[in-house]
Amino acid sequence: MEVFEAIKKRRSIRSYLPNAVPKEKLERVLEAARLAPSAAGRQPWHFIVVTDPRKRKQLSRGGRFAWFLSECPVVIVGCGNKRSSSKWHVIDTSIAMQNMVIAATGEGLGTCWIGSFNQEQVKKLLKIPDEFVVISLLALGYAREKEDLSSRALRLVKKKKRLEEIVSLEKFGNPFVGQ
Repeated sequence: MEVFEAIKKRRSIRSYLPNAVPKEKLERVLEAARLAPSAAGRQPWHFIVVTDPRKRKQLSRGGRFAWFLSECPVVIVGCGNKRSSSKWHVIDTSIAMQNMVIAATGEGLGTCWIGSFNQEQVKKLLKIPDEFVVISLLALGYAREKEDLSSRALRLVKKKKRLEEIVSLEKFGNPFVGQ
């Protein structure tokens, strides 16, 4: 799949098939994160791949919007090293995780970025060292054909903004489109 097509096709998946993600696909998704740019090339990230059903179930209880993590076959926990890059660890790890999201879409996999979690519970469960903070969780797997009701309703109500609503040329409010 071409990159721009993957970007257009990507959507948040909250209902997954129980099928395992092939190791080759998972490795390509993780490789996309490894290749991401970072400030001063520090790569202040570490990713924990969680496939154990008990751990995924515990992760699903950690946040109001994480309930489906027990259903998806893989959860990737993105951690940023605050000692390695005190100023940029959150941004750099987020860039790497977005690379994973686009790569996963290109591999025919669904994802959902999760910001709803309890930092201390996740760190304790996965034995994450103190110098790391959990930036986000990423659900990964094959989407069920049936889209869950909340996702469908959100997409009907919340359309993507038009380019002219979000881009200015040279100064805020100066139209970019039509130049």
